[in-house]
Amino acid sequence: MIKKIVGNSDFIEYLRGKSATFALSISTTKTCEIDGLTQAGIPGLIHLTPTLDAEFFTTQEVRSLTDIATTPKGVPTPALISRAVHLLNPFREIEIFDLGVEVKPKIDYFKIYEFGLSYTKSIKEGAGIDAKKVFELGFNFATNYELKSDYLILGESVPSGTTTALCSTLALGYDCKGKFSSSYKDSPESIKNQVIKSALKNIENIEDDFFKLSLVSDNMLIFNAGFVVGASKRGIKTILAGGTQMAGVLLIADKLSNLKIDGKNLGLFTTKWLAEDENSDLKALLQMLSFELNAFYSDFDFSLSEHPALKLYDEGEAKEGVGAGACLVYADLNGVDKYKITKKIEVFLQ
Repeated sequence: MIKKIVGNSDFIEYLRGKSATFALSISTTKTCEIDGLTQAGIPGLIHLTPTLDAEFFTTQEVRSLTDIATTPKGVPTPALISRAVHLLNPFREIEIFDLGVEVKPKIDYFKIYEFGLSYTKSIKEGAGIDAKKVFELGFNFATNYELKSDYLILGESVPSGTTTALCSTLALGYDCKGKFSSSYKDSPESIKNQVIKSALKNIENIEDDFFKLSLVSDNMLIFNAGFVVGASKRGIKTILAGGTQMAGVLLIADKLSNLKIDGKNLGLFTTKWLAEDENSDLKALLQMLSFELNAFYSDFDFSLSEHPALKLYDEGEAKEGVGAGACLVYADLNGVDKYKITKKIEVFLQ
């Protein structure tokens, strides 16, 4: 079942049975190396998470490591969910937006867009981004982007991305403290707050929004903010696949754009685990936008599974990533049931 967060139900019904392209934005921020900040991957190798997610989602293999990445508590990547949906009702295309990773995914045949971006430094020391350039890259790319299906699902894999998203939106003046999620069941608020406090101190005397984001953001957030503005201008139906991180993209786009964003062709789809997370508030973030948006979530859970690693999702130890929520909504829109998805995911863990 698909449930509404905000927006118009006509939007979701219009997409029923339509074809979709999935674009996965991968990027690394050295913020992820701060101890205790994220569990989105293997300790010491968290920089590999976007690479491994791209490899598994496209090929069902991890090629830059020996096995599927799991968190220290044993939670497997949400790329399993996205891959299962693709196998049961394939996307028209899967594309990769390389927005700066330390290790390039070992993938052939799939379209990988390169933008000449390198991974970013930790926001604690200053991210070292040219935010205006990256935003314009996203906008110009959307202006010329050729969509070969009815709509685009835009996902991400960026460890520590909720921290950089929170810091970015705070830097832009949004009242969003306590509203962003975490990869942990219990968000490491003291660590996160310390990192963000240090980052914001570096921009105390800066007024220019692009200059601020150059120090406290990440490439995925800024590039996709530009892409959203460009896609809106062209009327490309675009679904942001994710939770509070992708809400951050929208808030940044809203603040930086000198064009009025038309939300009629924009959506945000996420998971039940994120939408019902008591430690964040996705709806409140979306209500800060100056335009109306269509946001929905899938009520999929792992109640049909006895696998202990998958049960950790239902316990709140993982919530989103690799467009899992949008993939589950897409599955529902195309008649793929919960049982089939669950069993397909369990096969990956045998």
